[in-house]
Amino acid sequence: MQTENPMIADFVKVLNSAAGTLAGLGREAGETAREKAREVFGGFDYVTREEFAAVKEMAATAREEAEALKARIAALEARLAGSADQA
Repeated sequence: MQTENPMIADFVKVLNSAAGTLAGLGREAGETAREKAREVFGGFDYVTREEFAAVKEMAATAREEAEALKARIAALEARLAGSADQA
């Protein structure tokens, strides 16, 4: 039969308490760091990937429409220049 040494038992209790305290400090430090990051980055105006893709598609469509309008204007100007030459 093994006898329990009260000094060792007390030392183990102190170590367990210290480990619990350190774990709590670690959690608190992590939460504080996350909160600070939210404060710092919260002021930035970020867009989601989906929003970016939608705006990119809108820009491509607008670019295509602008090119089509340029071609239409060039054709109309050519027609006007041709009718001016005939007069």
